[in-house]
Amino acid sequence: MIDAHVHVWRLGRNGCTWPTADLTAIHRDFGLTDVAATLSGTGVGRVVLVQSQESEDDTAWLLAEAAASPLAAGVVGWIESNAIDPAARLARLQRQGPLVGLRVMAQDRPAAWLADPALHGQLRALADLGLTLDLLVRPQHLPGCADLADAFPGLAIIIDHCAKPLIARGGFAAWREAMAPVAERQNLMCKLSGLITEATPGVAMKTLTPYVEVSLDMFGPERLVWGSDWPVINLNGRYRAWLDLARAVIPTRHHAAVFSGNARAFYRLAS
Repeated sequence: MIDAHVHVWRLGRNGCTWPTADLTAIHRDFGLTDVAATLSGTGVGRVVLVQSQESEDDTAWLLAEAAASPLAAGVVGWIESNAIDPAARLARLQRQGPLVGLRVMAQDRPAAWLADPALHGQLRALADLGLTLDLLVRPQHLPGCADLADAFPGLAIIIDHCAKPLIARGGFAAWREAMAPVAERQNLMCKLSGLITEATPGVAMKTLTPYVEVSLDMFGPERLVWGSDWPVINLNGRYRAWLDLARAVIPTRHHAAVFSGNARAFYRLAS
């Protein structure tokens, strides 16, 4: 199995300014040794490292870590949204390690931000280089996600954390309605990750079942990718509990795709 969404960081280094001290459960260094310990006995054998900092220093460090470890299948990095000559920056990063794509962090930005032309230079470069785009968004950004999919039909795009539905506020119906037109875009995929941190603190993992079911129904087993969002998941849950819940809800016949094959195909991971 492949975990398509794992973070590592070193506090105060490599551009790391988050998590802040108030997030006590995750306010420490996390590295690939910690990842390996967490994966022990789960059946997960490789991970995709995803940037957690809006810093190219963070991306460079992740690439170096991944290049030195067979555990890391690839890196989803970050560059400035208005970066000059993004193609050259991406080519430089590719030489440093197994870059598979970039992540755009829109979650705390206005809904219209995804339409900013300054952002689109890097998206064109990603498509030209055969790299991918992760979108960290909230439900209000979903119309913009659909617009990006239409504007860049050759770009492989995945929505992280099912667009962070407002689970703790009873936002299921509104989230489902907003996701429906997005799921119609065939170049858009959905990453089944990061849900428990949007739920009420201490809630049972089974609370996520309808979100998993709807995501599978909308995107189908061929456009759904499982990830843990570790170690952020530790804020309100545990790795094994989330993996067990997802494997129980998703029919066994789809496990090979959702828990491995789709990530491998989307990120073009080497065997």
